[in-house]
Amino acid sequence: MLSISTYISFCLSLFAILTPFAALPVFLDLTAGQADEEKRRTAATVGRTVAAVLIFSTFAGDVVLSVLGTSIASFRVGGGLVLLLMALSMLSAKVSTLQQTPAEAEEAQSRQSAGVVPLGIPLLAGPGTISTVIIEGQKGSSFWHQVAVSIAIVVVTYVLYWALRLAAPIGERLGRFGINIVNRLFGLLLAAIGVEMMAGGLRALFQGLN
Repeated sequence: MLSISTYISFCLSLFAILTPFAALPVFLDLTAGQADEEKRRTAATVGRTVAAVLIFSTFAGDVVLSVLGTSIASFRVGGGLVLLLMALSMLSAKVSTLQQTPAEAEEAQSRQSAGVVPLGIPLLAGPGTISTVIIEGQKGSSFWHQVAVSIAIVVVTYVLYWALRLAAPIGERLGRFGINIVNRLFGLLLAAIGVEMMAGGLRALFQGLN
C-alpha cells in the first residue's frame, strides 16, 4: 500500500473528476415531480452504480490494459486528454459530450431508471473517472492497494450520494449562476489534474523529457 496522503489526494481528485455539482441540474430535472423518498432512492441508485463501476474498473485494470495492448503510460496520456476535454466543457458551464450526448439526455427524460442511466453511467462514471481509477489502481501491485482504492471510491460516492440528496436546497441556495461558478472552479482544477496526468505519461513514454 501507498501512504495515507496518497489515498487522500486520490479522494480529492476523484471528487473533482466526478463533479457532482455538474450533475445537480440534471438530477433535479430528472427527478422533478418525484416524492422525497423516490429522490432518495434515485440518489442511492446513482451512488451504488458509480461505486460498482469504478470498483470493478479498479480490479479489472490489468485485464483492460492487456486486452487493449497498451501501457499504463499511454493510458495516462489518453486519460489526461479526456479529463482536459471535460474540463474545457466545465469552464464553459456545459456538460461534456464525453459524459452525456444530447441524444442520451433526450432519451433520459423517458427513462424510469435515471439513477443508472444517464446519471450513474455515463454522466458520473464516465471515461474520465474510469480511466482515473484504472491508473490509480496500477500505482501499486498489491491486492491491498486496490482494496484501499476501492475504500476511497466508496467514501467519495457516499459524499456524492449526499450531494444529490441535498440537490434541491443546494440548487436553491446557489442558483444556476452559483452552480456554474462552482463548475468553472472544478473545471480549472480538473484541467490541472488532466495536464499533470498527461505530463506523467509523456515522461514515462519519452525518458528524455525527465
